[in-house]
Amino acid sequence: MAGVERRFLLTVPSSTENLVLIREFVTTVGQQAGLEEADVGRLELAVDEACANVMEHAYGHDDTQEVVVRATFDHETLHIVVEDTGLGFDPGAVPEEHLEHLIASRKSGGLGMRLIKSVMDEVRYEFVPGHKNELHMLKRIRRP
Repeated sequence: MAGVERRFLLTVPSSTENLVLIREFVTTVGQQAGLEEADVGRLELAVDEACANVMEHAYGHDDTQEVVVRATFDHETLHIVVEDTGLGFDPGAVPEEHLEHLIASRKSGGLGMRLIKSVMDEVRYEFVPGHKNELHMLKRIRRP
């Protein structure tokens, strides 16, 4: 069913203090999109993890930088983009280790990406070195 596309934008300084604001923004957008409560929680978790990774890894806790969260939804899908201009990385260079191995060796690297991929329907990265990094996450909206 074709419908009206709705767009939302949140730009915040790259500080973990703003994760609460980001979670509230994503929760509100997810509810307006018509996601089930459990999917709103999964969406909140994925975006929180993505933004925390940007703040820690891309910007190295430099709160003079900005994190941008864009949300777009229509009748069928909700698309979230987390954008930054910090240090990018090649997700293909991160080894796909078994979760049990990561836990046993107490390694945290790669857990956030694994979590995001496990709760979203589609995930992809776009990196323009020296310009911007975008993490695209898509959630299909199940209608009763």
